[in-house]
Amino acid sequence: MAKHSSYRSTERTRKGAVTKFGSRTDVGSVREQNEDSLVVRPPLFVVADGMGGHAAGEVASEIAVSTIEELAPDFADAEALGHAVEEANRDIINAALSGEGREGMGTTVTAAVLERNHLVIAQVGDSRAYLLHNGELTQLTRDHSLMANMIEAGQITPEEARFHPSRSVITRALGNDPDTVPDLYEINVEDGDRLLLCSDGLYSMLEDDEIAAVMRRVSDPQKCATTLVNGAIAAGGHDNVTVIVADAEGTAHQKRKRMAIRTKITIGFVLLLLAGIIAAAIWGGSTYLHNTAYLAETESGMVAVYRGVPGDVLGFTYSELVEETDIPVKKLSPSAAERISENMRVSSVDEALELVDSYRAELEAQQAKEKAEADAKAARSAAAAEEDEAYEEDEEPAE
Repeated sequence: MAKHSSYRSTERTRKGAVTKFGSRTDVGSVREQNEDSLVVRPPLFVVADGMGGHAAGEVASEIAVSTIEELAPDFADAEALGHAVEEANRDIINAALSGEGREGMGTTVTAAVLERNHLVIAQVGDSRAYLLHNGELTQLTRDHSLMANMIEAGQITPEEARFHPSRSVITRALGNDPDTVPDLYEINVEDGDRLLLCSDGLYSMLEDDEIAAVMRRVSDPQKCATTLVNGAIAAGGHDNVTVIVADAEGTAHQKRKRMAIRTKITIGFVLLLLAGIIAAAIWGGSTYLHNTAYLAETESGMVAVYRGVPGDVLGFTYSELVEETDIPVKKLSPSAAERISENMRVSSVDEALELVDSYRAELEAQQAKEKAEADAKAARSAAAAEEDEAYEEDEEPAE
């Protein structure tokens, strides 16, 4: 479970289904500690936002995601996923009683299993699940919060709720009541739908229209998750912020793939098409090698962009250095550094350069944040020194 900035993006196959996903979590601009936790292990995705302070919230959220990861089903079964969340609730309560963390610690949780065209969700608290379908963003879950109750009762508007002094009050969480049960959702999704799980650090900083615009515009799920988190931080970053983005590719995708394979196998004019197939394969391979790219670590430890593919293909090398950047690999998040050290492949040079730009922007933001903290610390030290000097002058005896 990542507690500070983290990245994940991959394609994994489970029971024939392919899921593209990305994630990021960040402490934000105000909090000293990240109490969010997450799990990204397709088909399971989990976001938990801990509460309790003094490390207790972090303990609660880590227990929640660990238990759910251990007990969650490998397929879209809402009741089984709900049972995993209920067990997580009991584990948090027992941990507090045994002295791990502290009494009263708790966490929200939104857990989802996305299996082909079937999505199930188990949710407690105000971490949310959204679905982008045909370009329209819909909130799937209902917040267990005072604000949600007041909005439904017509006492305030959603806009007023964003700035209400009690906007952080939630009405249900793991760790408080052994009988707590999650809300369960079962949803049919379509190929191309995009799932978003997030803590309130995202939607408290960005309005739904802003979130939807990013999810429509940024096609790569990892870049989408990163852009959303950066947007929340740029808007103030008043809380920890965690985002998971996952794209649905289900049965229709698999049927199209099988149909294409059967068509190739059963096509009749094999001899007539053989020359064309070979020519197309050569052209396609050449085009692929020319357009594809990867990120790697240079001998000096910097991020570099290469056109082509790493290693040899049929005994030949197809790679060309495009740019050696000024970004040290060791300065990146552990997951990003690991992927780059293993030659992270991307679909194009442009995509590689965009990733480099996002890494550079994040490092610059982190450096600016560290400088601001150092300046603030120096200012406090200077003020303390001035106070000590003034005190010593007051203590000097009059002649």
